[in-house]
Formats: sequence, C-alpha cells, structure tokens
Amino acid sequence: MKTMKLKSNMNSILIMLVVGFSTMAFSPKLGLDSYEIYLNDKLIMKQYVNQPLNLRTLQLEKTAMEDDQLWIRYTHCTIKKGSGSNRVLLLKDDKGHLLTQWKFANTGTENKPMNVSVAALLKLEKEHKDHQISLYYKSAELPKAEMLAYLR
Repeated sequence: MKTMKLKSNMNSILIMLVVGFSTMAFSPKLGLDSYEIYLNDKLIMKQYVNQPLNLRTLQLEKTAMEDDQLWIRYTHCTIKKGSGSNRVLLLKDDKGHLLTQWKFANTGTENKPMNVSVAALLKLEKEHKDHQISLYYKSAELPKAEMLAYLR
C-alpha cells in the first residue's frame, strides 16, 4: 500500500513539474529587444539582441547616396509598445571614444523610428577612416549602450 501511495505522490510531483515548465516556456522572456535598420524604406538589417553576434556591418559607401536617410527602430521587450524614452544614437570609434550623438524626442506609446542622415555618417567615416566606427543605441531603459552595427 505504501508503495502505491509513493508512486502516486511521485506521479503527482512529476505532473506538477511538467505543467510548471510548460507554462514557463510560454511566458515572455527577458532580453528579446530587437532593432531594424532601414535605408530609406528598404530593410537592410534586423537583429534580436539575444541572438549571437554576427557580422553586423553597414557598408554605406557602396549602397547609399548622401541624400539618403538611415532609419533605426529599436523595440524594447519590457515596454508595451516598444519605444524607449530619452533615446540616443551614438557613434564611437574602436577605442570607445564618442564621435557624435543624436538625441530623439520621447514618443509616448508610439515606437517611431530614429533617423540619421547618411551624409553625416559618410562624413564621419571619412574623418575617422583609420578607425572602426560603431553605431550604438542608448535609452533610459537601456542605460548601457547596445552596439547595433559597424560602419564600413
């Protein structure tokens, strides 16, 4: 009798564990921030922050004209509509020195993309041609800047 009761208890515990792990699999995960980079209206890069790093390089000299616009839409997983507050795009060299930054207005619940002139990016690339330049995103929700892409 004790053996049957023990097996019954073990089965109950096993079922509870399976149900518990199953519900955790469908709950939202932290770290699913994502961003998209557009050249004018064309999507040129889409990345989820928790994915392994890949070669995220924007080769603007080959694909863009000076009057083009680069649009970046960063979506935070912890915010209902995804838009952060106090949003800033930063350009840094390979030594971590800040080259320039662009600040963007808070948009409330709408996740408006941030735009930067390709002409400004190309100018900075030429001025710092001996250094690798990287594009970063920073906001109140992401105080440590996240590297989005290399420029080249």
